[in-house]
Amino acid sequence: MSGIIEAKLSELGITLPEAAAPAANYVPFVKTGNQLFISGQIPMNADGIQFQGKLGDTMQTAQGADAAKLCAINLIAQMKAATGDLDKVARVVKLVGFVNSTGDFSEQPAVINGASNFMVEVFGDKGRHARSAVSAASLPFGVAVEIEAIVELS
Repeated sequence: MSGIIEAKLSELGITLPEAAAPAANYVPFVKTGNQLFISGQIPMNADGIQFQGKLGDTMQTAQGADAAKLCAINLIAQMKAATGDLDKVARVVKLVGFVNSTGDFSEQPAVINGASNFMVEVFGDKGRHARSAVSAASLPFGVAVEIEAIVELS
């Protein structure tokens, strides 16, 4: 039987992917005490890496927000892998979003809103979080967005 959060994902038409394996020498998440630190997730789905490009050049803000939402879906997949039960998420504490963008692009917050809005949509008030939205000259595999998270567990 699925829990409240999984039922909400189902209602939204979201099927969580398998949590992605690390692409280098790191682990996908670390649990310590009641905190879960999730390594940066990129916009990837069953068809592979999505949303490659640079905001302010080859991509528009709305596409970047879609990429950020896909990163958030992958963050939630890691939460599920770490806990076995998404109802154990007491709070999304912080998101750190990196946006592959040109030097004059200044809409990083609007891009990362794609992830922030989705976290609130899924977790309600428990999804409201502190956040950083930072420009990057490039990101792994040429993706537009990468997001990491800190989560409190019950």
